[in-house]
Amino acid sequence: MKVVLLAGGFGTRISEESQFKPKPMLEIGGKPILWHIMKEYAHYGYTDFIICAGYKQHIIKEYFSNYYIYNSDITFDFRGDNRIEIHNNFSEPWRVTIIDTGLNTMTGGRLKRIQSYINDEAFMMTYGDGVCDVPIDELVKFHKAQKKICTLTAVKPDGRFGILDLDGDRIKSFREKNKDDVGYINGGYMVLEPQIFNYIDGDDTILECEPFESLAADSKFAAFRHNGFWHCMDTLRDKKKLEKLWNQGKAPWKVW
Repeated sequence: MKVVLLAGGFGTRISEESQFKPKPMLEIGGKPILWHIMKEYAHYGYTDFIICAGYKQHIIKEYFSNYYIYNSDITFDFRGDNRIEIHNNFSEPWRVTIIDTGLNTMTGGRLKRIQSYINDEAFMMTYGDGVCDVPIDELVKFHKAQKKICTLTAVKPDGRFGILDLDGDRIKSFREKNKDDVGYINGGYMVLEPQIFNYIDGDDTILECEPFESLAADSKFAAFRHNGFWHCMDTLRDKKKLEKLWNQGKAPWKVW
């Protein structure tokens, strides 16, 4: 089963760094968050990736074109025949297809553009800016049992703001928001059947609008509830939080 990664957006909410590279290429612990997501899937045996690129897509292509060299011990012998000798290869056993899906294409449109690479098979998809410890094997098993066109991982995000308990105009207490105070949201990490392409018109289609609404109306949409860790990297604050977890050896998404 292939894994599709949406990595073409502008990342405007973290423009401090995304002005220089695509948001999925922003690093946590010296590796792009895109790499972290791919490592999650690879842990469960899914190593055939399709990356939907767009904004500064050449940076993603350059990263993977040099990945083998970056992750190997190499001798460059310039005496005569310019021989290259590989001593140790620490690169990943992945197959990575990178598709330029356009600069201003919406999420549904990006997915539509890679339809020919899916081969009329079920596939997985997620966004290139969120890490999670969802058990992907259980997610796939759940999707197959539900027999829907799309299964979406439903998560409860950490609250960003504190809660005020009020009695009229009087503040009774102040506390940090927890997951019980918020509902489930779209956490990505989806499993989709190829019929999803019938719900997408073209480049201007936002996957999370008309296609998802139509799937729900047709009873072809399922939610896999995940109450574990999930966090997206929308802002610089998010990046610093994920970086801190990684540096402390407390990154819940590091299942490999």
